[in-house]
Amino acid sequence: MLIHKPVLKEEVIRIFDPKSNQNFIDCTVGTCGHALAILEKTYPKGKVLGIDIDADQIKNCKERAKAYLGRLILVQDNFANLKKIVQRYNFYDIAGILFDLGISSWHLEESERGFSFLREEPLKMTFKKEDYDLSAYEIVNFWPYQDLVRIFKEYGQERFAEKIAEKIVEFRKEKKISTTKDLVEIIRRALSYKELLKRKKHFATKIFQALRIAVNRELENLEKALPQALEILPSGGKLIVISFHSLEDRIVKNFFRERFKEGRVKLITKKPIIPSQDEVESNPRSRSAKLRALIKK
Repeated sequence: MLIHKPVLKEEVIRIFDPKSNQNFIDCTVGTCGHALAILEKTYPKGKVLGIDIDADQIKNCKERAKAYLGRLILVQDNFANLKKIVQRYNFYDIAGILFDLGISSWHLEESERGFSFLREEPLKMTFKKEDYDLSAYEIVNFWPYQDLVRIFKEYGQERFAEKIAEKIVEFRKEKKISTTKDLVEIIRRALSYKELLKRKKHFATKIFQALRIAVNRELENLEKALPQALEILPSGGKLIVISFHSLEDRIVKNFFRERFKEGRVKLITKKPIIPSQDEVESNPRSRSAKLRALIKK
């Protein structure tokens, strides 16, 4: 297992300012980067409740955090069920809750589930390894043209959504779209040579993002989880959210703004914190990260 760097770790620790014996929740524990940094500061009795929907990530975290397993409670579940998880584990007196959203480097590089357009893999894009409700394979092979256009526009903000959806529908009449390589080639054919040259990011980025968001219901889950996080935080508790694209950030920004207007929170970050140039150079995944934080009154 490769060890992946947690994004904006120093900023998370500075804002949380963890003290001995305090408890925290990491709603996207991944490979435990943020959780371990918090546990180091909350010695000897502070605990972290680490949640991840992916059983493989829980396994990865157990491997990496052997020395802390007495103080690290790992739960395989969806953070959309945050309140129920907290009740189930009777985990209260919480100093802070963290959401590090988006896709991890591990999912892109090691999961073999089709998240990366740079590898040839089965077209799944599911955070859950098994028992998933929907996959990218089902979407591209069976969803109607209009639904493809909708998610490509809404979740991918893709200007050429119609052309790409047309190519997908045309291709699947002949044979199923089974791998990431199939899909990348279809997207390439849908775009003009001029458009391909113009793009700063890989031409498949937006479509892959749209499919991943749709498969895992990422935006709906975030909208469900944020009110629960604020509800279970005590007065003085802090909430940190790190987002990686504008759709997530808009949800977080609007949620924070509305709660501020209601007088329920104080904003720690008036504007989002972004990674330093040094961090971006050492960890390219961090380049699009935005951190927002609040404290509950």
